[in-house]
Amino acid sequence: MASFLHALSFSFLAIGWILIITTRSTVAVRPRSAHYFQPSPWALAHATFYGDETASETMGGACGYGNLFNNGYGTDTAALSSTLFNNGYACGSCYQIRCVQSTACFGGSPFTTVTATNLCPPNWAEDSNAGGWCNPPRTHFDMSKPAFMKIAQWKAGIVPVMYRRVPCVKKGGLQFSFQGNGYWLLVYVMNVGGGGDIASMWVKGSRTGWTSMSHNWGASYQAFATLGGQSLSFRITSYTSKETIIAWNVAPSNWNVGLTYQANVNFS
Repeated sequence: MASFLHALSFSFLAIGWILIITTRSTVAVRPRSAHYFQPSPWALAHATFYGDETASETMGGACGYGNLFNNGYGTDTAALSSTLFNNGYACGSCYQIRCVQSTACFGGSPFTTVTATNLCPPNWAEDSNAGGWCNPPRTHFDMSKPAFMKIAQWKAGIVPVMYRRVPCVKKGGLQFSFQGNGYWLLVYVMNVGGGGDIASMWVKGSRTGWTSMSHNWGASYQAFATLGGQSLSFRITSYTSKETIIAWNVAPSNWNVGLTYQANVNFS
């Protein structure tokens, strides 16, 4: 039940004006020895929750996924301590979590799978073992209340957990939500399978070569380039598996900011 100020919501991904456009000319480009994501070993951490049973307080968040219901993340989400958040490179990563070593744990120690969508920032006003649960170097999950209630009695507030990274299983292709202007393209990458995370990204217009995009924050990447009037393709490399895929012609030449475009390719 952490009382932390979570990162501001990105209102431009709000309900009602996200249009998902799917193209067909997308292909995956994988090396002969592709590094597919594999689950990690189990490790010890702690978990709390924030918000109520509606999970409304989890909307938005530092990763920039906007409305988590509309964008396919639902209520099985968590905010990560900065040790796990890794300056936003952990956005979209998936974890199995089960309660251990507490009378508040449900029988059989069931696990739930959550997606990282937010940052649980440090609270230096509190001791790391008495309220400052997300202070470095603690490994901590501040889960949505519905997710927490799958593994433990919510009245416990905080419980020890075992966790591990697992592949993110997604339906459909990568989604690219556009913001910016005529000289600056900001892209939020969502619905990422495999490791769920992004290490680097490039954009190519139909009349230009590949342009490297810099990491802005969370799950967003930016390019300072004039790309209007061109169909856009993206090359994306996974942070964890190092796998690279190319999504050709994701957005048509009449693309616009405020829209979300969906490819037919995703990570394994």
